[in-house]
Amino acid sequence: MIKNLVKHGNSWAIVIDRPILDLLKINPESEIELTTDGQSIRIAPVAPVSKKSRIREASAKVNAKHSQAFRKLAE
Repeated sequence: MIKNLVKHGNSWAIVIDRPILDLLKINPESEIELTTDGQSIRIAPVAPVSKKSRIREASAKVNAKHSQAFRKLAE
């Protein structure tokens, strides 16, 4: 699919057709990530952080902050 840029205020925009947005499950409230390799642009929905990884991160923070207390409790 070939698209042209469209003037939008002082910027330029690209209009993404509804079927593509539906396929990627992107809506106006979705966060998207733009990446480039200097030759092309990749647009992707931001992957939600899984519950497991959030728990793992929180656990690591707690362990780092309270490691001495945990050692004393384990004795």
